[in-house]
Amino acid sequence: MKTLLFLLITFFSINLFSQSTVSGKVTDSKGLPIMGASVYLEGTYDGTATSEDGLFSFETKEQGQQTLIVSSISFETYSKSSDITNFKNVTIKLKDDVNTLDAVTVNAGTFNAGDNAKVTALKPLDIVTTAGALGDFVGALQTLPGTSNVAEDGRLFVRGGDAEETQIFVDGMRVFTPYSPSANNIPSRGRLSPFLFKGITFSTGGYSAEYGQALSSVLLLNSISEPQEEKTEISIMTVGLGLGNTQKWKKSSLSLNTSYINLAPYQKLYPDNNEWHKPIESVGGEAVYRYKFNNDGLLKVYGAYSSVNFDLTQEDINVADGIRFGLKNRNLYINSSYQDFLEKDWSIATGVSFANDRSEIKYSDADITDIENSAHLKIAFKKFFSSRYKLNFGAEYFVTNFTENYQDTSFENDYEFDNNLFSSFVETDIFFSKKLATKIGIRGEYSELLQEFNLSPRLSLAYKAGANSQFSLAYGEFFQNPKNDYLKYNSDFTAENTTHYIMNYQYVKNKQIFRAEAYYKNYGDLVKYDTPFALPTSTYSSNGSGFAKGLDIFWRDNKSIKNTEYWMSYSYLDTERDYQNYPTSATPDFASKHNASLVVKRWIEDWKSQVGLSYNYASGRNYTDPNKGGFLTEQAKSFNSLNANYAYLISPQKILYLSVSNVLGTKNVNGYQYANQTNTDGVFDRRTITPAADRFFFIGFFWTISDNKDDNQLDNL
Repeated sequence: MKTLLFLLITFFSINLFSQSTVSGKVTDSKGLPIMGASVYLEGTYDGTATSEDGLFSFETKEQGQQTLIVSSISFETYSKSSDITNFKNVTIKLKDDVNTLDAVTVNAGTFNAGDNAKVTALKPLDIVTTAGALGDFVGALQTLPGTSNVAEDGRLFVRGGDAEETQIFVDGMRVFTPYSPSANNIPSRGRLSPFLFKGITFSTGGYSAEYGQALSSVLLLNSISEPQEEKTEISIMTVGLGLGNTQKWKKSSLSLNTSYINLAPYQKLYPDNNEWHKPIESVGGEAVYRYKFNNDGLLKVYGAYSSVNFDLTQEDINVADGIRFGLKNRNLYINSSYQDFLEKDWSIATGVSFANDRSEIKYSDADITDIENSAHLKIAFKKFFSSRYKLNFGAEYFVTNFTENYQDTSFENDYEFDNNLFSSFVETDIFFSKKLATKIGIRGEYSELLQEFNLSPRLSLAYKAGANSQFSLAYGEFFQNPKNDYLKYNSDFTAENTTHYIMNYQYVKNKQIFRAEAYYKNYGDLVKYDTPFALPTSTYSSNGSGFAKGLDIFWRDNKSIKNTEYWMSYSYLDTERDYQNYPTSATPDFASKHNASLVVKRWIEDWKSQVGLSYNYASGRNYTDPNKGGFLTEQAKSFNSLNANYAYLISPQKILYLSVSNVLGTKNVNGYQYANQTNTDGVFDRRTITPAADRFFFIGFFWTISDNKDDNQLDNL
């Protein structure tokens, strides 16, 4: 019995003797105590929480090398490995977690949208519910500051740059022909369906080193990774039909969409100045397949085909019977991307996109066939070292083959070129604190056609001035090869380039956003030629130059008025260029000094309806009047358009949608065409160029068939 008692006393004595005390104090970076922080030894149940004074103390029987963990909301987790005897009376300072919602974001020149964006300036839903946008993502983006209203074109013109200076990417892969082709004074539309995307990043300047070949802007579209449910969608419209179906399986899903558009009824209801031999007719289809692997890898394959066909005779002051223009276009686009998370906080994103575009054009007596085959291959890696330091790098290769056959009654020739480009980039995000962050990157590009290598540094800096406001600065150099219209005739060019300087202020609080951004762009090595149009016989050079400077202001409010949201934007633009066949530096005819938009949406519960209005304004654009002399010195009248839409929720899955563009039927002027010769009074006669149609009226019925009967179709629309 004595022996047993002796052994028990000895055991408890040894156990008590072997226990260690872990103690200390936890503070923030300013030395203030943190209450409620979790303190424990990794892999054990030994631990405690800090007191009001930030103090902690607990006993442990663990010995030797151990890892002490300290964590608290809004702070980075602290981890240190050492001998247990070194964890006594320690002082631990926790760093602010720069990934919290109140932390700084690097956003100069960029509008983010989507579920994961900290600041939502424009949601994907806005694309199809904005009056006047007509379901086109470009139409909705034109309500944001930095864009210019070029109604007769329909593409994105950003901060003094023409439409060719904006590039569009889907899941990081280039879309080579994002717009449907059209005729003069008839706006083109984006080929991509807005229902495919969950997030949008619209950068009006100073964008990431990951993207190149764009002097003014990049539009990044992120497709839906996994559909919410199986469903069938049917749409019946005044101008066509649409049908879609989504199927889901355990690890994969497939979405199919088809559409048919015929503008014959619309063109009869609203005739224009054109003589239509064949109204605009288009048919298209899209397919998206997604597969999720066991290791969190995600494969997306997107394919789209579209065909556009029309024929018309357009008025021309110098041709009595007008000019005949016909177009048959076929476009195939395939985009495949793969993303995966690797070990030790690495991730990979890779993909390939391919486009085949064929256009058969009838222009007066000429027959033109253009064929463009393009591909984009890309691989990128990201390393998450900590919440304060992230690294992104990769490489990509662009391949373009363009051929054109031109023939008329007296001439026939073929033109072609291969424009292949290799690029690589590296970029890092550094968060010094919750208030200060920077993004530093550099991009290198080598053009096989131009035999030229260019290096593009990029830098952004952001400082959080208060709980709801921050300032940002951005600088970058950007290069872009001349467009196909020049390269098919000549390749002795230097890459066009521009330098961006941006200063941004942003305020975000309670569903309200205010942004003000000033910028300056300096252009160099722009293409010049010595003929009225780019021709095979033109003399070309890279001696062009220019600048663009301005101020963009944006305000969005989803809070002040119940069931109502609205946003306002204003842009001031001062720009001049000496390029193309310009005899002197002048403001281009596509640039308006003032652009403004107002968008209002209101949900009326008693009517189960959403009513929307939008108003677009642009000051008059410059043109040349040969009767007065000077080059691009006159200004046309300003552009004004009031648009309205109405959506009625028949049931949770059925909706009736109506939209009217230019409700007041304002006679907007896109410019003037002057006669080549003076009349008997020695005056050059002119013809006013107005939109192909002053008003567009659209009615649609949308029906979603799914297992979820509570699904609100208005949320999808």
